Formats: sequence, structure tokens, C-alpha cells
Amino acid sequence: MINDTPEQNAEKNPDQNNQENEPVQGQDGKIPTPDDEKIDQISPDTSSESPESGIDLNIDDILDPVASLQAERDELKDQMLRAVAEMENTRRRAERDVAQSRKYGHTGFARDLLSVVENLSRAVEALPEERDNLDDTMKNLVIGVEMISRELASVLERHGISRIMPMGEKFNHNQHQAMFEVPTNDAEPGTVVQVAQSGWMLHDRLLSPAMVGVAKAADGNSETDNNAAEKETGGGN
Repeated sequence: MINDTPEQNAEKNPDQNNQENEPVQGQDGKIPTPDDEKIDQISPDTSSESPESGIDLNIDDILDPVASLQAERDELKDQMLRAVAEMENTRRRAERDVAQSRKYGHTGFARDLLSVVENLSRAVEALPEERDNLDDTMKNLVIGVEMISRELASVLERHGISRIMPMGEKFNHNQHQAMFEVPTNDAEPGTVVQVAQSGWMLHDRLLSPAMVGVAKAADGNSETDNNAAEKETGGGN
């Protein structure tokens, strides 16, 4: 079977060809142009969106950045306050360390110097009191030793180093070291009655404790009390 050619089909159905070539009219009675079709395809359909929804989205877009900025501001403020407090603590700590260093920085040197001071003090105590019979050389030597001792004591005092001489004081375990006990009735038990070696303080810090002898009750004290009690009870017989 031989198919008809396009020319033959056109000749057979002229009305059908006219309908296919005739442009389609729109709802408004106008024939749409190609440009109108492009515009319809590009323009979005905004009929489904309400005005209220568009306003809400804009408010959210505005409020969210403000809240984040406020949170960031508060965090930075907190970090700044912490940094300022840390700097202030560091400054105070540095000032305290400097003051402690000035006050106690020479502790080691002062402790090493104590043996020299003690030996010089023993030399001064050994100097003769009667110096009339001494020649000029010995007199000058004695006077020189005393002057050195006084000058050294002045230097130690100027740097906050003081001597501990607890004679007659109550025993203090923070500053004294008991070397022996002395039985006696002339002092209360626990009183320092002998000083074998003086102690030293650097301001309020102990450099060396004083070596002392502490009084204790004599052994005959109880016997004396018993004899006195017997005399009082036997006086009426």
C-alpha cells in the first residue's frame, strides 16, 4: 500500500491544515505572542503567598542578627571583665612578691652572717674590763673591737635583724629551743633561766632559735611542803 505524500494529505484535508496553522486565542480574546509566553514562564506565582507571611519572614531576618550580636557583645564583655580582673590580680601578686623579696630577700645572707656575729659577741665579752694597765696598742685593739661590734649591731638592726634574749621570759617553742632543764625554786617552771646562745629574727621570721635552759620544780620542793604540813598538824599534840 502506497502512503500519501504530505502534498497529497494537504490537498485531501485543507480544513485540518488551516486549523493547525491558526493561532490560539487567550481568555482575554488576544492572541499571545512569543514574548508573552516567555514572561509567563519566568515570572513566579506569588498569588499563594500572603502579605502577613512576607512581613513575618522579614521580622525574623531582622531579629535573629540582633540577638546574635547581643550574645556576642555579652560574651566579649565577660571576657574583657575576666581579663581586667586577671590583670589586677597579677599586679597585686607582683607587688606582694616585690615587697616580700625586699623584706626577706637577704634571709640566706643574714643566716650565714650569724656565726660571725656570735663569734664577735664572744670576743667582746672576753675583753678585759680594767684597761688602765694595758698598753696603747691593746687599748686601741679593744676599742676597735667594740666599735666594730656596735657598728655591726646597727647594720643588722637597720636591715630588720634583731637578737632574741629571752632571759626571764616564758618558754616559747616558736622562738626558743630548750637544751636542758634547771631545777630551781627561784623561778616558775617553764621560765627561761639560762641562755646558752641568743636567737635571731628577721622582721617576723625566725632565723635561728635561742638555745636556753628552762626552769623546773626542784626535787626538794615536795619534801619541804610535806614537812610544813606535818608541823602544822603536829603542833596541837
